[in-house]
Amino acid sequence: MRIAGGATVCSGHRSLSLPYSTRSRPTSTQSQLIWRRRSSSRTNGSAKVFLQANKRKLVLLSPLRAAESDSSSTQTALSVEIPNNNYNKTLISDDGFSLSKVSFGVVGLGVGLSLLSYGFGAYFNVLPGSEWSAIMLTYGFPLAIIGMALKYAELKPVPCLTYSDAQSLSEKCATPILKQVKSDVTRFRYGDEQHLDEALKRIFQYGQGGGIPRRSAPVLHMIREEVTDDGKYSLVLVFEAKALQLSDFEQRQAKFASFFGPGITAEVGKGEKDLYEVRLISNTDPKSSSS
Repeated sequence: MRIAGGATVCSGHRSLSLPYSTRSRPTSTQSQLIWRRRSSSRTNGSAKVFLQANKRKLVLLSPLRAAESDSSSTQTALSVEIPNNNYNKTLISDDGFSLSKVSFGVVGLGVGLSLLSYGFGAYFNVLPGSEWSAIMLTYGFPLAIIGMALKYAELKPVPCLTYSDAQSLSEKCATPILKQVKSDVTRFRYGDEQHLDEALKRIFQYGQGGGIPRRSAPVLHMIREEVTDDGKYSLVLVFEAKALQLSDFEQRQAKFASFFGPGITAEVGKGEKDLYEVRLISNTDPKSSSS
């Protein structure tokens, strides 16, 4: 049955239909004109809505295209190689055996504990050689004590990176002080709190006027041998200092040059995070020294 307003009920269900779909078109000319105006207005309205939706899509697509162009330009910028002085240079591996790489604390502790263990086993007839047990116990105990003491006072060497071109210049261009610095920091030391302790104490003046506190002292992290852009040999000291700034090193640049001199020039730079680099450049001309 039909209800006013265009609603139709069938089999207990109520379905809504469009008002104009249930009516017949008017036959008069004036009514047809009214019908065409209404239909055209609805069509124009739907077209406007469609254009508005397309405009929103275009607006949304334009930043996406801009973002894609930005990402492509960023990828192009990232692919550009950053010039590096040590690029394509070969590192020299330091795998040869040397007594400077041997920890006497580990050797003394190992030998002492071995003698004590075997001496006790031989003394209680668990191991053969009971006649030697007294000698092994006599020498094993002091060796173990000395080994523990050396291990406690041990200062491990810092890593050293050497480039192939720097190694060829180190023998003829490095000053005796630079060679001594490299030798001291790349071997085990005993009784020192840190590497270059005396040098840092004089340069940074711990606890004095214009100096820094002892707890803020920089710690040598590693060293590096390289060649500068003008072909000179340089020894780079890399320090870790969490409580210092670059200005603290720049103020003492002349002191680094005077302490590790003569014959060198000191340069200071900032590394990664809390690392600072002090470059000790030898003033010896490689061409004059080779001739």
